[in-house]
Amino acid sequence: MNFDLPDEHRMIRDSVREFCEAEIAPIAQEIEDEHRFPAEIFDQLADLDMLGVPVADEWGGLGGDQLMYALVTEELGRVSGSVGLSYAAHTSLASKPIENFGNDEQKERWLRPLATGEYLGGWALTEPGSGSDASDMETTAERSSATSHSEGDETTAGREGGEYVLNGTKQFITNASVAGSILVKAVTEPGAGYDGISTFIVDPENDDGFEVTTEWDKMGLNASPTCEIQFTDCRIPADRLLGEEGEGWEQTKATLDGGRISIAALSVGLAQGAFEAALAYAKEREQFDQPIGKFDAVRDMLVAMDRKIERARLLTHKAATAYDNGEDVTRISSMAKLDASEICREVAEDAVQVLGGYGYTTDFAPQRFYRDAKLMEIGEGTSEIQRMVLGRELGL
Repeated sequence: MNFDLPDEHRMIRDSVREFCEAEIAPIAQEIEDEHRFPAEIFDQLADLDMLGVPVADEWGGLGGDQLMYALVTEELGRVSGSVGLSYAAHTSLASKPIENFGNDEQKERWLRPLATGEYLGGWALTEPGSGSDASDMETTAERSSATSHSEGDETTAGREGGEYVLNGTKQFITNASVAGSILVKAVTEPGAGYDGISTFIVDPENDDGFEVTTEWDKMGLNASPTCEIQFTDCRIPADRLLGEEGEGWEQTKATLDGGRISIAALSVGLAQGAFEAALAYAKEREQFDQPIGKFDAVRDMLVAMDRKIERARLLTHKAATAYDNGEDVTRISSMAKLDASEICREVAEDAVQVLGGYGYTTDFAPQRFYRDAKLMEIGEGTSEIQRMVLGRELGL
């Protein structure tokens, strides 16, 4: 059992950390205050070959593994939850499913520009009326023999057998307003429950009938766009079906196994950033003629924070390594996501407490980590859903 990171992984982690400190940290609060998506940061990440870390180099990626991707996600979260969230959604939700379930033509057309950073991607599952219960999905994709009218797709659509017409609404979709492609879950066989769900690749710029109807103001993570999107007779060619009809839910479960590892890594990063801010403050801030970190109450709080983060990181790395080894990671990824997200919120809250009144102001980072942390317990399966998954893994 070796807990040391491979040299290549350590090198990637250190280079991303250096980039984060130089380019993201100075604007992290500014982009939150302005609710501004930092496109320039993602352009720079693309230049560093970081937008396709776990994608094979055959399709324009870095050819790294899940552990390497988790390390990058953690480093981004350590300085900006918003950047980390948009990065994670782009990589684990929008890119990896195309690599895992797409054919070579789809990988060349849709995966390559995602992996090289030509644009970001999104993933659309949740609806206004269906969150944890995705089988209650109302977005539909009806097969039609008509020829697609989307730009550049007419010949291919006809050759592949017409098109699909999408109708419905998706809610809380990360990156939707800045995405060059979005993977959309829709019902192709009404009444079949999970077995009637399929996955489609949507082109937001060129597909008529696609609209971003809302970009939400949130408690935190406001530099990462979270949107409601509407499909109104949105016609897409049949060759945009990912895999086969009815495979959408199995694809979703496999995608969430990896996605939960990325949220665990992001949670570890947020917690680490909050902890480092609190530790630095505790060493500098003096009361009663000594740094406040010398007082038992503050010292013990910081020690507990450090212990929690280390446990969450080890569990996250174990999940990522199991994923890379091809193991069934439903249990370990769910456990990592549950523990890391709850630890993230606890650590961020304690970091605010260490700073006292200053911790409640936007002049200091802990308040931002605290607001960002809460989503980690909600997104990609709530804590309650994780407990249900873990119970099922125990046969309960």
